[in-house]
Amino acid sequence: MKVLLNKRTYLSIVPLGAGDLVDRAVRFYRRNFWTFIMIAAPPVVVGTVISVGWTFLSRELFSAGATGDPAAKVFYYLFVWLGSAVIWFTQTVATLSVMGGASRNFVRHLLFGEPLTFKETYLNAWNRITGLIFASSIITFLLGVLGFFVFYLGLTIGAVVIIFAAAALQSVPPLAFLVGVILGLLTVLGSVWLFFLVASRFAYVPQVMMVEGQGVFSALSRSAGLASGNVKRFAFLFIFTFIVIYSALAILYIPLVWYASASGVELFTLDPDVLPAWYQITSQLIWQTSMILLSPVWMVGLCLLYVDERVRHEGYDIELMAARQLGEIPAVPQTYINPLQPALAYQTPKAAAVAASKSQFTTLGLK
Repeated sequence: MKVLLNKRTYLSIVPLGAGDLVDRAVRFYRRNFWTFIMIAAPPVVVGTVISVGWTFLSRELFSAGATGDPAAKVFYYLFVWLGSAVIWFTQTVATLSVMGGASRNFVRHLLFGEPLTFKETYLNAWNRITGLIFASSIITFLLGVLGFFVFYLGLTIGAVVIIFAAAALQSVPPLAFLVGVILGLLTVLGSVWLFFLVASRFAYVPQVMMVEGQGVFSALSRSAGLASGNVKRFAFLFIFTFIVIYSALAILYIPLVWYASASGVELFTLDPDVLPAWYQITSQLIWQTSMILLSPVWMVGLCLLYVDERVRHEGYDIELMAARQLGEIPAVPQTYINPLQPALAYQTPKAAAVAASKSQFTTLGLK
């Protein structure tokens, strides 16, 4: 089926393959470029300002006058690492929360042809800000720990496998090298697959909260069930976004490296006093700029993937069509069991349920 967006634009709601998913996300992003830039910018801009301030504070506290002092350098790097970790965590939580607000705006765009706007996205996020921050914090922490664990687990297993292969085939060095490379690649692929297998289960938590009106823990359970079987497409979307981000970084970062090298800056050093402040700040600005430009592709891709999963497993396209033609499903008292779920939950589902439960009418009009 096709959902009418305006007089000239149509968006087909059909099951999407991995390539179709990325293509749809990029085209949708291009049509709403400046809106997505405005939506993605605030968390990144605030994080950049804090990060730059933290860099200056670090240099003032530990770097100035500390050349040759190993203890001062250790404290400098610990201070910078701690600040960077906190800033990254906070920025990621804020971005995921905004993504939740955008997902509701996205579904209303499908349902009623409403435009995607900065105001509506942040208003949606603000209405559920506590739950979104809590859920985003859980996701960020768990995926950070998972990524750290899988990386070092894969590194350890790969090293052990390669050592055993080299020892077993030491009499044939070329064969030992070839087998070691193959086993190393298989270990990397297995680690990546394990990460995406677990990470994909958390992919739809903000969308479930904002579109279906569920709480944090029920959204975690719902997302895990809805994400079954989408590992390949989720991984493809992530890898595509990752490659594009680092391609943009290369385009912006290489001229900076050339200029710094021509200016006599020693780039490959661990001494904080050697790298000038302008180089460190410019590097951060380039990274954050690439995030502003390309994180909306990830945001749109996840919204499309969420809608696509519901289309595949729940006939969500029929729900959207019914909601557009017949309106929302009426609220019923909490004591009733309603087998139907709305295509888009009320913004304040608890308030709607309480209002319905206080109705003066019951079945058959009896009081």
